[in-house]
Amino acid sequence: MHMLYTYGMKILLTEGSGLTSRQVATRLDQLGHDVSVAVADPLCMARFTGHVHHLLPVRQFGDDPLGWFDDLLARAASSEIDVVFPTQEQVTVLSHQLPRLEAAGLATAVPPFASLRRVHDKLSASATMDRLGIAQPPSWVVQQASDAADWVGFPAFVKAPVGTGSTGVRRVEDAEELAAAVAHFVATGAGFDGGVLVQQAVEGTLVMAQCVFQAGSLVAFHANERVAEGANGSASAKRSLSVPTLRADLARLGEALAWHGALSVDAIVADGQAFVIDVNPRLVEPGNAWAAGTDLVGALLAVALGRHVEPASPSRPGVRTHQFLMAILGAAQRQGRRRDVFGELLWRLLRRGAYANSQEELQPVRGDWRALILPLVAALATLVRPSTCSAFTEGAVSRYALSPDGWRRLCAIEPCEVASAPSPG
Repeated sequence: MHMLYTYGMKILLTEGSGLTSRQVATRLDQLGHDVSVAVADPLCMARFTGHVHHLLPVRQFGDDPLGWFDDLLARAASSEIDVVFPTQEQVTVLSHQLPRLEAAGLATAVPPFASLRRVHDKLSASATMDRLGIAQPPSWVVQQASDAADWVGFPAFVKAPVGTGSTGVRRVEDAEELAAAVAHFVATGAGFDGGVLVQQAVEGTLVMAQCVFQAGSLVAFHANERVAEGANGSASAKRSLSVPTLRADLARLGEALAWHGALSVDAIVADGQAFVIDVNPRLVEPGNAWAAGTDLVGALLAVALGRHVEPASPSRPGVRTHQFLMAILGAAQRQGRRRDVFGELLWRLLRRGAYANSQEELQPVRGDWRALILPLVAALATLVRPSTCSAFTEGAVSRYALSPDGWRRLCAIEPCEVASAPSPG
């Protein structure tokens, strides 16, 4: 991939609590840029790294995306930001408000809002993939518990249309659990008017794939498998893979949607077939890709700057990376025993198991002493009392996820109407 980098730009990441932002900040700083992060929580992960130079306060995003966007514009103007780099679900409002970003002289890389609507919620994503013939597990949209009475494909997952991580997905083993999960999501308003998605579980390898598109053309692709599970279902250890069939499917999806920017999916690969189970209209944890030779962050930045990007060469397969913080918290969260936390720490110190021939992707410490703080504190705290893992994991998703109400607000207003008028206060 050939691209011309501009050094010393001021780049604003849209949130600082997630794993993706932490990894993106490292790469952008390595490229010579001045990295700032918009934060609602000053004690977020982005504080504990020297790769982030400024924390800019904004209001909470989830329920008030338009108000959050007003704050972002104000902070970007006062800090003379050049590029707004979406790292989480803030991509939704950046897409919705793209004319205002451009009017403020801010570069970014986001898809057209009409395209984003076709994949952001799980019902729309499932329908879009069905139309394009992209494989997914057997799925069914239900609007109330009684609609699922004839479902026989257990185990299954019940998914709210809008929900990040564990907040919007429940695994069910039988009809009673299925009815309870559907009733829960419908009662809490997570199902909108279109119901919830029921999807049969597929046994296989969990694969995460990340793409960068430029006006519908795929310019960078990477896939890795989850070797070990960390806290809240995260991938604490990964290995890069070659999955050409998934690459072809995603290239077709991006072309059909005229996608511009980042797009990521989770898939289950079974018997050589990739079944897509989740679509995210954003970049997700690019560290393994960078270790395997694919610079997703650099590609997305080049797209944001309007430069022509040649398609990247395939990533090297078999490259291992890990996220020790998520591993230690996952050991405490799942088993709740000190010996499991100690065992994870010992494997890391001895560089065995998932850590053999692997490099840290979340918090590399070379030249960044602050990166040691969170893993050390988490290890010590969970060794003393494993239940303290909740202090590190609870609430992180809510700081960057778009709530169902927030998504409804965006979808209820035409982007062009808001782009030419003052945003609500």
